[in-house]
Amino acid sequence: MSNAHDADIRPGRLLLLLPLQAAGVAGLGLLVTGPLAGRWPLSAEDGLNRALAAGRGVPATTFSDAASLLAGTGSVIVLTLLACVALLCVPHAPRWREAAFLAVSVAAQSAVFVLVTMVVERPRPDVPHLDGAPPTSSFPSGHVGASVALFGGLAVLAAARLRGARRTVVVGLLLLLPLAVAGSRVYRGMHHPSDVVAGLLNGACTLLVVGYALLPGTGAAPGPTARRGVPAVRPGGGGGKPSGTPRGRVVVVRHPHACGSETAASVRAVLRRHGYADQVWAQTSADEPCGPLAAHMAEADTSLVVVCGGDGTVRACAEVLAGTGIPLAIAPCGTGNLLARNLGLPSDPAAALQGALSGQSVGLDVGRVDGDGLTPTRFVVMAGAGFDAAMVRDASDRLKERLGWVAYVVAALRHLRDPRMRLSIRLDGGAPLERRARMAVIGNVGSLQGGLPLLPDARPDSGRLELVLLDPRGPGGWLAAAGHLASRTKSGSARPAPGGSGRRAAHGALEYFSAARIELRFARAQPRELDGDAFPAGRTVTAEVEPGALRVCLPAPVRDGTPEVPAADGTERPAVTDGAQGAAALAAGD
Repeated sequence: MSNAHDADIRPGRLLLLLPLQAAGVAGLGLLVTGPLAGRWPLSAEDGLNRALAAGRGVPATTFSDAASLLAGTGSVIVLTLLACVALLCVPHAPRWREAAFLAVSVAAQSAVFVLVTMVVERPRPDVPHLDGAPPTSSFPSGHVGASVALFGGLAVLAAARLRGARRTVVVGLLLLLPLAVAGSRVYRGMHHPSDVVAGLLNGACTLLVVGYALLPGTGAAPGPTARRGVPAVRPGGGGGKPSGTPRGRVVVVRHPHACGSETAASVRAVLRRHGYADQVWAQTSADEPCGPLAAHMAEADTSLVVVCGGDGTVRACAEVLAGTGIPLAIAPCGTGNLLARNLGLPSDPAAALQGALSGQSVGLDVGRVDGDGLTPTRFVVMAGAGFDAAMVRDASDRLKERLGWVAYVVAALRHLRDPRMRLSIRLDGGAPLERRARMAVIGNVGSLQGGLPLLPDARPDSGRLELVLLDPRGPGGWLAAAGHLASRTKSGSARPAPGGSGRRAAHGALEYFSAARIELRFARAQPRELDGDAFPAGRTVTAEVEPGALRVCLPAPVRDGTPEVPAADGTERPAVTDGAQGAAALAAGD
């Protein structure tokens, strides 16, 4: 269920692939400095560095000095600014998009470089250095990555604007510059050959992602987008009365850190405009993740509950609201906001609430999970064990405040080399299936940040849960999995995926299952998470769907006709009517 806001920002969402790029480059670095360090061709790098150092001469040293200076931090910043100013000063037709492409490419490459050097530690070659060695890892080469982003970016723009022999000459010269920088950095003893190769790869991947997201004619420019619909209406939830008409009592659950005073004031104003003058505000805490919601609901009749927080706060409120029929409206204020993203809500809390209160009340599924050391509880997004749960557990609160969900990527890089886990799977009480995997995720919805369809068949009103096992083998497996998921975001939505349990993808790195009840048993205790909150490690996870148990207010569809429900694969399908019967009918229809 997309909306106008979503359509406007969809190209920019592709930039969210950059953390995956950082993870890939970091994974490559950990392999280069770890299990592959003593193998050819890496084993021959020291000899090459020593040979180049022994054969240095004045002409080559002078040339390498100029090439290295050209790709230095100061030079790259100045040249990027000059190029952007030149693009913006084109008479009568400033090249805003091209300037943004160039600036974002250089900045994004630098950000990926910094993230990777936080994870990969590699000393400089043991030869005399012709430049002062900065206090960063030798892997990857920042000079080479920056030169690819700058000069490769200029080559992309030149290729689009020039014609004939002039284009060939200009583009060729621009593309030779990063190669010259790469050679100079090895010659000057500042990097191993694999460092500069990683720099070339980092810069090229950055240009690909940023170019696809920002440049016209690459398929990323926004165009007319049909809005996906929502499930069937239940009067008295989000819609049914004109704005300003007096309504009943509303309880607002506010996360004190995620929802600041300005956001809270905007939420109050939106509620008043929609006739909710009787507002009771409840603040969450570590001991009460949904605040005193249950107590407030017991005090008097409640017409609506509004959540100003992230997925963890929504999950805690859903635990109280499921089965009550009281509708929930989401003002997304958290780090991930995956439920809001999957439902197509705007990222701005006030805009999301405005749309929800002007729309419809919808019956969505929730999952109920149990296991050793777990009190039975509900989730609305995903439950996981293994790699993703370790990432959630170890994400720095300080980084989450500063960088948002990118903090999870930083945490994930620490666990790329964690051992695989042995587990058995039982679907709807069937025979156990034995598997190995790095992580297992059970989903009620399917998309991660940036629209990555981790579970492409997941729908929040299907009456079923989806399970994916991630089991990449080596760097090729990680790249295959990342490429498989990324390829399904090019048009802003995932391609439809065939159903059926045990369906493999990405050369076996991904395996999908579907059931109303999913039981996982691990050979050893594994970290576990629910909707982005870490839970104690354990050896079992049992999840069961509760169809249509939670009423959620969503914006009304823009098209007339039968309301439709969003799926992670981007398709539009007829909605359920209410509760388990509608969900079962929909599942049967699929």
